[in-house]
Amino acid sequence: MLGNRQKPEPSHPIEQSNQGEAKTYSKEEFIDICSADALGDVAAGAALNEDLALSILQRNDLAPEVLAELSKSTAVAASRKVKLAILAHCKTPRYISLSLLRQLFTFDLMKVALTPVMAGDLKAAAEDALIKRLESISSGERMSLARRASGRVAGALLSDPEPRVMRTALENPRLTEATIIKALMSPSSSAAFAHAVCEHAKWSLRRDVRMALLRNEKTQDRFLGEFARSFAAAQLPDCPRDSSDLASASLEDPGSCKRNW
Repeated sequence: MLGNRQKPEPSHPIEQSNQGEAKTYSKEEFIDICSADALGDVAAGAALNEDLALSILQRNDLAPEVLAELSKSTAVAASRKVKLAILAHCKTPRYISLSLLRQLFTFDLMKVALTPVMAGDLKAAAEDALIKRLESISSGERMSLARRASGRVAGALLSDPEPRVMRTALENPRLTEATIIKALMSPSSSAAFAHAVCEHAKWSLRRDVRMALLRNEKTQDRFLGEFARSFAAAQLPDCPRDSSDLASASLEDPGSCKRNW
């Protein structure tokens, strides 16, 4: 009979005496009222799944032992969401976070590196892991990183052997002038990269970038005169070019120096 059909019990019921009435709690309520010590038993229990683990990780008072149990649980070992939630938790010990970073996929590492609330050292570790992977991942993945990753990762991609990846990294909105100058001053800087910077509508106008291009032996001669005219002759002798040639170029058209930087 329909009237005799019993309702299914919630996955985490708790009964408390309240004037003779029993009260049941949802999974979220159960996690909220559970003591910090009892959460360790839940994290190590056989009933642990992704949803339950994510509910536990919403608690800010978790002990390191609970986070350790969650990080090594085989029940949630394949869950990207749980790994990222553990990394983002304010109480996660560093050794657990570093271990989890090595297990993340490429674009999860990128997400960690770009998360504002993530600890600075973890963001740097995620960037290090990404940079180490650049030689082994596909061209398409490098293109996505060049477009979307942090400025430091984009800076590493400025030396990518594929020109389209390098040029995409130049357009990364997180890329900084200091990163470009560092890449130009590197002995491994390519002629293709120097040429791309010379022609770039934004970076080629920066005064310090122009100085770095004058110091770069791979900058094409046709750009030297224009860039040299951005400086007084006394500023040019420390460039690896012929100082007298650069000084002459800087005086050929003094009016060209009148540019708003």
